[in-house]
Amino acid sequence: MAKLFNPRNGLPRRMGSRGQPKESRAAILQAAAKEFAEHGIAGARTDAIAREARVNKALLYYYFKDKETLYGAVLDNAFSGLKTTVFRALDSNLPPREKIMAYAGAYFDFIASNQMYPRLMQREMMRAREGKSQHIDKVIKTYFQPIFARVSELMRKGIADGEFRPVNPVHFVPSMVAMIVFYFSSAPMMQKIVGFNPLTRERIAERRAAVLDFISAALFRPDHNAATQGARP
Repeated sequence: MAKLFNPRNGLPRRMGSRGQPKESRAAILQAAAKEFAEHGIAGARTDAIAREARVNKALLYYYFKDKETLYGAVLDNAFSGLKTTVFRALDSNLPPREKIMAYAGAYFDFIASNQMYPRLMQREMMRAREGKSQHIDKVIKTYFQPIFARVSELMRKGIADGEFRPVNPVHFVPSMVAMIVFYFSSAPMMQKIVGFNPLTRERIAERRAAVLDFISAALFRPDHNAATQGARP
C-alpha cells in the first residue's frame, strides 16, 4: 500500500483523525482490500487492517459499522475503479478494432496495478457459490453486466462491419477477461512452472503484448485489411 507522508518531517503519517475523512477512508479501503484478498472475509482481522492503514479501530468502525460493510465497500471501490477505467476506452470514438484493443489494454493495466483484485473476486465468487455472499448480485448488476453489455455491443458492431470474425460475445468476452486475470491470480504457480518471476515489470509488459496479440489473432478478420487496402486508389 502506498504510504502517506507528513510533509513536515517526511515520516509516514498516521491517518487516525476524523479531520482527514477522504484520506483515512482511502487508506482503510486499500489495507482492507489486501487483507480480504489474502484471508477472505472470515479470516480477515480488523486490527490488522487498522494497523496497515495507520488508523485506530475506533476510526475504522466510525467509517464502516462492521466487517461486512467494510468488505462491501472494498468491492465497490475495486470494481467501480475497473468500470471507470474500461468505460473510458469504450466511450472513445475509436473504430472497433482500436477500441477493443484499448479496452483490453485498459483492463490489463488496471489489474496489473491492482493485483489483489483477482484474488478478491475469486473469493467472492466462492462465497456466492456457497450462498454466503451479500454483495455478488450488486457487483454483477452495477459493474460486470454494464461492462459486458458495452463490449458485446462493440463486438456486434465489429462483426457487422466485417472487421471481426463472427464470434459469440458470451464466450469471447469472458475469455478475454480470463486471459488477463488468470495470469495474475496464478503467478505463484506459474513461477514454479516457468522458473522466473512473472510479475516483474518486463514480464508483465511481455504478457500485455501477448494478450493483445492473441485477442487480435482470434478476433480480427485477416481478409478485412486486404479488402480495405484493395479498395484504396
